[in-house]
Amino acid sequence: MPPAMAQISDPKIAFAYLRPACVLLTREPTAANVGTLSGQLKEVNDAALQQLQEYVLFPLRFVLKTPGPKKEKLVQAVAETLSHVLENTCVQSWETLQGLLSELCLCLCCHNDPGKPADTSEELKMAVLRCLDALLHAAYDDIVLKLFESSMMPGLGAAVSLLLALAEKEKSRDVQAAALKCLQALSLQCDCSRDHVVPSSKETFAVGGTMASFLPGITMAVTRVITGDLRQGHTVTVRAIKIWSRTVGLVMEDEQLQASEAQTTPRQDLGRIGQLLVRRTPDWLKATAGKLSVLLKKIISCTSAHQHWRVRLEMVELSDHLLARCSQSLGECVGLLLEALVGAVNDEEPQVRKRCELALAEVSRRNQSCGGRTQSFTDVLSENLHSLATSLPRLMRTSDDQKKLFVLNVFLGYLKVLGPLVSVVLNSAAHLDRISKALMQVLELDVMDIRIVEERSYTAAIEMGSSTGVTHSAHTQRKNFLYFTDDKIFSVLMEICRALGYYGDVYLLTDHFLDLYQQSSAYRKQAAMVLNEIVRGAAGIGVATESEGRTHSVTLDDLKEAVTSVMEEYTSLRNWHLMTSSEEAEGDRQDLQFLSPSSLLSISNSSISATSTNLLQLVPSSSSSSSSSSSSSSSPSTSTFHQLNSNIWQLCIQLEGVACFAQALGRDFRPLLMRSLYAVLEKAGEETLAVSQAALCSMWDISRACGYDSLKELINDNSDYLLNDVSLNLQRLSQHPQAPRVLTVMLTHSDSSLLPLVADIVQDVLTALDLSYERTAALFCSVLHALMKALARWFPSAPATASESPRKEQSSTERDVFDIRQFLLDQRRQKELAQGIGIEEDLTDELEVPPPAECEDAEDLYGPDVKAELPSHLSVTKDVMERCIHLLSDPSLRLRLKVLDVLELCVRMLSEKEDELLPMAHRCWPPLLQRLTADDPLAVLRAFRVLCTLGETCGDFLRRRVSKEILPKMSCSLVRQAPISAKAGPVYTHTLAYKLQLAVLQGLGSLCQRLDLGETDLDAVSEACLPYLSCRQPIRLQEASLSVFRHLIQVDPDAFWFTLNEVHCPWPYRPPHPDLPPVQLSGMGRQRDEFSDNVLKLLSEEEFRAVGQSVD
Repeated sequence: MPPAMAQISDPKIAFAYLRPACVLLTREPTAANVGTLSGQLKEVNDAALQQLQEYVLFPLRFVLKTPGPKKEKLVQAVAETLSHVLENTCVQSWETLQGLLSELCLCLCCHNDPGKPADTSEELKMAVLRCLDALLHAAYDDIVLKLFESSMMPGLGAAVSLLLALAEKEKSRDVQAAALKCLQALSLQCDCSRDHVVPSSKETFAVGGTMASFLPGITMAVTRVITGDLRQGHTVTVRAIKIWSRTVGLVMEDEQLQASEAQTTPRQDLGRIGQLLVRRTPDWLKATAGKLSVLLKKIISCTSAHQHWRVRLEMVELSDHLLARCSQSLGECVGLLLEALVGAVNDEEPQVRKRCELALAEVSRRNQSCGGRTQSFTDVLSENLHSLATSLPRLMRTSDDQKKLFVLNVFLGYLKVLGPLVSVVLNSAAHLDRISKALMQVLELDVMDIRIVEERSYTAAIEMGSSTGVTHSAHTQRKNFLYFTDDKIFSVLMEICRALGYYGDVYLLTDHFLDLYQQSSAYRKQAAMVLNEIVRGAAGIGVATESEGRTHSVTLDDLKEAVTSVMEEYTSLRNWHLMTSSEEAEGDRQDLQFLSPSSLLSISNSSISATSTNLLQLVPSSSSSSSSSSSSSSSPSTSTFHQLNSNIWQLCIQLEGVACFAQALGRDFRPLLMRSLYAVLEKAGEETLAVSQAALCSMWDISRACGYDSLKELINDNSDYLLNDVSLNLQRLSQHPQAPRVLTVMLTHSDSSLLPLVADIVQDVLTALDLSYERTAALFCSVLHALMKALARWFPSAPATASESPRKEQSSTERDVFDIRQFLLDQRRQKELAQGIGIEEDLTDELEVPPPAECEDAEDLYGPDVKAELPSHLSVTKDVMERCIHLLSDPSLRLRLKVLDVLELCVRMLSEKEDELLPMAHRCWPPLLQRLTADDPLAVLRAFRVLCTLGETCGDFLRRRVSKEILPKMSCSLVRQAPISAKAGPVYTHTLAYKLQLAVLQGLGSLCQRLDLGETDLDAVSEACLPYLSCRQPIRLQEASLSVFRHLIQVDPDAFWFTLNEVHCPWPYRPPHPDLPPVQLSGMGRQRDEFSDNVLKLLSEEEFRAVGQSVD
């Protein structure tokens, strides 16, 4: 590659080199000639070009001055060549600057309307604007400053107007940004990396005075650009904000305005130009500040929550710049500028946050250095906080989510900027009242969602929550608010409350918000939310502190006092035992009738041995009257869904509060567990899903805060006083109907170590059922169910069907090695025995004495037969099963269903002790038979499940009973329902009849196999299930029917091979010898029908291959 040619440094040689091109361009102004000159100019160095500047500019300017229309490419080429010259030289002549400025502006404007930009190409505009920018940067200081003389006002005004029009109306982002950059350079406010004019204070005053005339036009046009279309991009917006802030800062600078009194009047020889000049008098300053505040509001509202962080950063720069230079002249704007700064304190972008903190620190430092004005700065912040709190409810109702988020960030920013002075501000009753009322209105919940009231909790969900606490927060109900939906808004509101607790007086705040909590039910939920976060904030949880650290601290004793007072209010009778469902209201009313003082039976151990007259434990009349009054006040007729929803949310928030208090105190919360844990366990047993989930989450948070690894450890460590409270409250059920729930939750979340402690209470419950089961069964059945589930979990029983396995194994072995010769020999022997041949030999074999058994101890042979004592868990299970037998015939369907669930668990637990299970099974059979044959379909479903469980454990005992009493009715039901399900549509799968069919079919096969039923019963089952092999049946019914036949095939493969082939025989069976007769089956030769697919599926399985091969 050849070396680069050296540039021409001798002016004479450069002149001789450039002269032909300049002359040619003057004679023939074409784009090609301009290009030639441009190429030659690049070969001349800067020093030589500086001396030849006027000569080189002449032909280029001559092209621009030539009257008539010119091609855009020619003008563009001239502008690009001029840019090269101006970027590499300096303008030393005023005439050159003035002339070029006018000529370039004429290239941009329309010839018919000079104030309007010409409709030219984007490339041409960019080239001219670049040239104009180079011109302003190339001019000497004294030359540029002449632009701001009074005589230049018209020309300067035209240039400013043209650039503003391009910035506002041009569609191209690049042209907009270039026009704004030129305007920035024209006002001597450019911030690029090149050298700039640095005017003196006197010159700055002159420039500011001249620019004051253009201030209204510049600020209004630039405001329209800033608040314009978001599609213009962040670069244009950032550049426009810079021009706005620098121009206002230049014109309204405090130092300039202090010298404005010495400003002279305009010269008389200026004529009409003098009317354009503006004198910065106090009246003009006041009027201008008011107008600028209006524009500033628009700018802040559009940019404070801008999606691009550079725009938000530039707004911080604007606020800092104007507060530093114009805090006196822009007195009306100080609040707005502080608001913009404070709103960026919590910005998600770290650079914006850091710059904002520096700006606020500088503002604070400036005010402190002004002596006596620190108080005024605090007053401005506090007044802004007061006015913002006043307008906050309105803004939250009328603004969009983005505006709401900004307003709340401003609110939070004020608290952070005030810091420890927040406590001083809150000492003002007006400020505290306004802030608290604003929070009450903003945090108002939407309590119209009916699903919150309808959703019910289930034990399985509670047990799942007890096993894993990692994701318990994921099940927390989402709060719905009236005035916002964005979760970010809620998180900022909670951070505001924590900041109040962190910087404020915790006693003052808790007392004030507790007053609001007690004052009105409309404020109760909001006040509880605020109190929860105040306590967390006072403990320093979830508060973003500044680098210098916390400036004040709350002592542990103060925090304990605040927590105790709030928690006592939460768990008080009127605020904790709230109605959460209409069913609960009706149920409580009936329970209070059953458990009235005149009929309430004590379930303490002492009452068992007492006389019948001592069984009545009287309750004071005052409590009875209060209970009845509370019941009547919240009767179902007056408790609407709105009230129930509100109660549910209040309980959820209060449960969250208990968890917050535990987090705030940590291990120091342990002494308060005696006051709070029992109440939380009550709500964990609630039937309302939202409340039970909130209580479970609260239990997890409490256990972690107090240093427990699990809920089991939490409950076991505190079980002594919990069970004491349960025992006492079970004796006063009219006053404490929630006591069974606490016991249920404890059993659900504990382990077997709790059984010795809870044994006495279980006996109390069972005794109460014996004495008045019609009154207490509904209350205690859930406890018994939880107890049995806990026992099944703590003491898993071994499989009870081991005795069947040898028979199954033997039968399968026989099928695998089927020997037809041995079969015929056995058949012949049986025939001979039937005729009396060889019977003597058979009897001799039977009379052989078996070998003596192992030697046994004398005590075992001749001692008394003492029954071994049952383990405690089996003893409890047996006692519970005895009570279930009595409750199986209860009129309440809901209770019968629950009892059947308990009975199933009892059977599983006693399966390892057959001698105990069989007598109990004998006793429970009559009521269970009624449930199976003459009850609601739901009860039949549950009872059939119990029957299948019994079949697993005591098959011989059930064989005759099931054969005689169950199978005929069950088979008839299946036969009767088969045509209906075959013709039904897809909706049928949601009916109770379908579910009953499915449950029976799913359990019938295994039941038949376990009970080892006879041929007659198996044939009946086969006939009942055959219709369900039809392809017209629902898919799940077909699958269940296939499972029945698979179990039947295990019992008698030959018989059911024959049965299925009678329905559909897919293969012909030819005898292996001509003397043997051919096999004739009814299913041979039939066309494919609705049963073919499922029958073929069964015949193709492994169990039938040996049978088919033997026939072949």
